[in-house]
Amino acid sequence: MSFTPVTGPVWAQKLRDEIGQAVIGQHEVVERLLVALLANGHVLLEGMPGLAKTLLVRSLGSALGVQFERIQFTPDLLPSDVVGTMIYSPKDGAFSPHHGPIFANLLLADEINRAPAKVQSALLEAMQERQVTIGGQTHLLPKPFFVMATQNPIEQEGTYPLPEAQTDRFLFKLIVDYPAPAEEAAMLERWGQVTRQPELKPVSNGEELLALRRAVDQIHVSPAVQGYILALVRATRERATPAAGATRARHLSYGASPRASLALYQAGRALAWLRGQDYLTPALLQELAPDVLRHRVGLTYEAEAEEITADKIVAEVIQTTPVPAHARP
Repeated sequence: MSFTPVTGPVWAQKLRDEIGQAVIGQHEVVERLLVALLANGHVLLEGMPGLAKTLLVRSLGSALGVQFERIQFTPDLLPSDVVGTMIYSPKDGAFSPHHGPIFANLLLADEINRAPAKVQSALLEAMQERQVTIGGQTHLLPKPFFVMATQNPIEQEGTYPLPEAQTDRFLFKLIVDYPAPAEEAAMLERWGQVTRQPELKPVSNGEELLALRRAVDQIHVSPAVQGYILALVRATRERATPAAGATRARHLSYGASPRASLALYQAGRALAWLRGQDYLTPALLQELAPDVLRHRVGLTYEAEAEEITADKIVAEVIQTTPVPAHARP
């Protein structure tokens, strides 16, 4: 199927307008979700209850016109509740696979940290390989496929922290904050009518999204900018293993993995395309670095005692890493 060529700003705006009928504000978060779609990455949304995280992802699925499924993660959830299981048919005398809700284009893993490790690990193969194994057989997931997960940052009762191997598979960890006063007032006007709720319609589809990724792949990244990406990521590792005789306190137990470099590269090109640019700049990378790196570094006990956050360390990395003088093609 052929599509009318569309620029990044036009495609982004039509999705923003449609999502904006249901979700008020959160413009930067919406843009990051669009970047993740274009970069074929998963997203972890963290925020207090009641900030419309679930509504945001559901609205994105409606506007994008893809199959959406939601799983409410609970302590008694089983891996088969996510990926599916084998069902015996007395008529045929054989087992056949029954697909779980993970067989969707957009999967919302609501309160992902409430499920035990065996359920969280069931997502690992799907998130990385875009496939699952049921009854010893491999089943490919539909294209496109995204996992967007939510978690509560303060309520730890009955939760299971995500292992580093899983958090590293999220392209972004986004912090959803409270709306501005004017946005919250607009929310009352829009959602105060019990009998009239906003209904979204598809303004794009999965096939168009897959086609647009080819345009993202054409965004130029100069050698100097590639070096800047590597310098940012390696700077986090240097803070985890300071040189002998260094006077700076060790605030990181480990730095970002090579997957972080790839995430910055892919997300940077996607953001450049959304902004209507044909090349990646250091300024765009500086915008993205907190969302790409905050969940990929480990704080030491000293850092936690001094109330130093991952965001503060990433900000220091951005400030102290030299920006290449020749970043354009």
